[in-house]
Amino acid sequence: MANRSYLYSADSMPNEAKIPERIRCISEHSWDVPLAHKLMVGRGTTIVPSMIWNPPIGIAADYDDGAALLRNLLHAVGRGLEEDAEFAACVARTTAHLEQQQAKYFLLETGEIVSMTDDDPPASVRRLASEDVPEAVAMAEAAIAGRNDDWLASVRADWQQHFASFYSETLYFSFPD
Repeated sequence: MANRSYLYSADSMPNEAKIPERIRCISEHSWDVPLAHKLMVGRGTTIVPSMIWNPPIGIAADYDDGAALLRNLLHAVGRGLEEDAEFAACVARTTAHLEQQQAKYFLLETGEIVSMTDDDPPASVRRLASEDVPEAVAMAEAAIAGRNDDWLASVRADWQQHFASFYSETLYFSFPD
């Protein structure tokens, strides 16, 4: 098991009967659900059936609003990293990929991450969707508004961990067109 979170986009949500017809790959991140993934599924967050595993451990959310939130935070983080060419390249790659893979929904697959603990995977996903994601969104919104400078500085200091995921049209779990 690679222990990654996987983020996709699609024009419909998976349900008990079927997965979306066209699933686009966004990114994968090793060992946790990074801040970027949490923000992208931070608007209209709902738990859906997984497209990969059996339990209901997928998370779906509004694509446009989640992508806008991430872009706004990247802009705020970038105000302290103007001389960092690596950060600028990461932002350019990320935003270009999000534009290319745009759909109606983000779909986050967390099965490998929530299976790393002894917890019940569906309970872990419920906690992620109801506590961790909203907390990340609230922190990001406050930072964007200039009311959370300490948190923003901590994100800026460790931006690779939060934003430098593997963005690609092909992920470990990819779906045929």
